[in-house]
Amino acid sequence: MTLPLPPLFAALSEVEAHVTAAGWDQPVRLFALAPTAELLASDPQLAPALGIEPGETPPPGALTPIEQEPFADADLADALAQIAWPDQVAGCVLVQEVVVLPPDAEATAPEATPEELAVWASGHPERQEVRLAVAVARDGERACSVRLRAADELLTGDDLAPALAEALLATFDA
Repeated sequence: MTLPLPPLFAALSEVEAHVTAAGWDQPVRLFALAPTAELLASDPQLAPALGIEPGETPPPGALTPIEQEPFADADLADALAQIAWPDQVAGCVLVQEVVVLPPDAEATAPEATPEELAVWASGHPERQEVRLAVAVARDGERACSVRLRAADELLTGDDLAPALAEALLATFDA
């Protein structure tokens, strides 16, 4: 018997599976998380689209991901700094593909602009391409996943990308 996932991890899992189904080489994607019970209370006709039988009650605390428009700005930090969620949004999930290097690679990194460093990292022989998904709730709860492209392996935890989680949490303080 498997235990149900906590609501934030369940929403992260749903988003990660959705993005994975579309393949690799995607832009950054952002999803608002709305309380499923509130969505159904405001519009009961949504039940079938949410996989809920009419009249059925969603699991306690269930969250429904709602994809947002793509970022117009290429700089993620600038784009996140401009986001302010309405009170009805309980959390959000951001998914991005990044290149990670082993810890010792930093010692060999050239002095360069961020753009030049990105080019250098993408050509590094020990690079790993990963899809990072970070979910945060308004109350500070976090959930993260990292999918390794080469091995198609998924790792999960609550604090795999602390800086990105903090940046997402800051969107709720605006």
